Amino acid sequence: MNSLDTQLAKKVNEFLTTTFSLPEQNLDFQATRSEFEGDRTLVLFPLLKATRSAPQVLGDQLGAYLVKECPWVRSFNLVKGFLNLSISDSFYLDFLNQIKDDVTYGHQRPTTSSETVMVEYSSPNTNKPLHLGHIRNNLLGYSVAKIIEAAGNKVIKTQIINDRGIHICKSMLAWQRFGDGETPISAQLKGDQLVGKYYVLFDQKYKAEIQELTAQGKSEKEAAQEAPLLVAAQELLRRWEANDPEVRKLWEMMNGWVYEGFEKTYQDLGVSFDSYYYESKTYLLGKSIIEEGISNGIFYTKNDGSVWVDLTAEGLDEKLLLRSDGTAVYMTQDLGTASQRVKDHPEIQGMVYTVGNEQDYHFKVLFLILKKLGYSWAESLYHLSYGMVDLPSGKMKSREGTVVDADDLMLQMETTAKEISEQHGKLDALSEQEKKQLYRDIGLGALKYFILKVDPKKRILFDPEASVDFNGNTGPFIQYTHARIQSILRKAPEGLKMNPEAFVALDTKEKEILKQLLSYPEVLEQAAAQHSPALIANFVYELVKRFNSFYQNISILGETNEALLGMRVLLSQKVAETIAASCSLLGINAPDRM
Repeated sequence: MNSLDTQLAKKVNEFLTTTFSLPEQNLDFQATRSEFEGDRTLVLFPLLKATRSAPQVLGDQLGAYLVKECPWVRSFNLVKGFLNLSISDSFYLDFLNQIKDDVTYGHQRPTTSSETVMVEYSSPNTNKPLHLGHIRNNLLGYSVAKIIEAAGNKVIKTQIINDRGIHICKSMLAWQRFGDGETPISAQLKGDQLVGKYYVLFDQKYKAEIQELTAQGKSEKEAAQEAPLLVAAQELLRRWEANDPEVRKLWEMMNGWVYEGFEKTYQDLGVSFDSYYYESKTYLLGKSIIEEGISNGIFYTKNDGSVWVDLTAEGLDEKLLLRSDGTAVYMTQDLGTASQRVKDHPEIQGMVYTVGNEQDYHFKVLFLILKKLGYSWAESLYHLSYGMVDLPSGKMKSREGTVVDADDLMLQMETTAKEISEQHGKLDALSEQEKKQLYRDIGLGALKYFILKVDPKKRILFDPEASVDFNGNTGPFIQYTHARIQSILRKAPEGLKMNPEAFVALDTKEKEILKQLLSYPEVLEQAAAQHSPALIANFVYELVKRFNSFYQNISILGETNEALLGMRVLLSQKVAETIAASCSLLGINAPDRM
């Protein structure tokens, strides 16, 4: 069913076309302010110039037309340039009747588009475990993929793993020098955590060498460049690039440890991927594209042999694409990876890159170069740029071991959820296994909702304890409302007839719930178009607030009128289904008991 605004817009445009011969207009509908009578308000000011009308004249004409042509527009009133429309209860009851047996309302739509979108997220380095920053990246990417899919598209979820480079060699060298053959099994650590331990150890030993060299009279810069550990790590990288069998064997072993660790973290976090790309296999792919760009005059070569692209005409700068020695830079790799993905999946019409906002400029350049190269799919590339995640304790640094480990954070969230849930004391009927699953659902729900409710572009100050509050704009509050409704449904009389047509009037609070439910498909489309899980999070929070106001002020199971009881139970059921569907798009489980 089309949203109320969509149906109103159709009728308003019919009037504008018939009366003023205007093409279809973009219309601004808003919720009617509480001090005025009405449900939806049309802002008339943008239409006054095109219609050459005064607000009062246009409002009276349009209001009368809508009342005549739309049986469900009960009345109208005009306040300056704002046309307030009152919608009949029958409209909302008809909507409830239409979705009564539709178990898919609020859930994924059937694939209606031939468009296939690839969504990239995570993209970790194999020298350390995933941390809080990776959590925001993964939650955003995974949720956006689910939202785009739910809006009727095909989606391929992917990542590129940064498995080569000097940072990887630092972990490898530290393990060689100080590891004494330690393995994840012998250390009783996840593989990514073990490798991360040696990355931190390298930094500690490296700093000690710098300090020793400066004490011998070297400058800070000289000491940093000449420290034996760094020199050895650089040599290890050269041997890796030369395919030294011994170095490659060590690299494969330690990366294997990391991949096992990553997979466990992804599983616990509830995210997944359809394909994987590895920097070690893609970092040279862009060279042929560079050669093509040179031959077509898009790129140019400087006297030292380096290759550049001049983007100054587009307001950017000159960008290096190949160094003078012929080695690739990140831009080279990203050009090749994008091209390879389209070769692997010719059906792709667009790609979404989930990467922090410190890379905004990089992606502007990447997308512009791909367009200059003439790739049609380059018009549909999108950088899902997001802000950093901070903690009350300050900024995280991987080298210094001050990051918040993703595994530790998830465990902390589960523990906090357990403590708060036990204080509520309503879990006696659950088994220990069911309780453990519930604590995990609540803890992860709190974490995911806290991060996803914020516009991706904004920076976040993450407060673990505040996120697990059972009141307010939190995941547990939304989950608890779902569980509350499930309790109502379990207690509802068997064989209850839930027929909205048997009831003709609505309480204001019932109508407010139906208004929110009616807007769901439109919100889903907006969230997909804007790549913003925050729109879904804000939608479901508003729905939950409206239901709880209804629950606290109006009797549901205590109602003696069977038709009214049936309508209210049906309304509750549809709210629960839409909460569960919205939570699913955010990667959150909606428990039936809490």
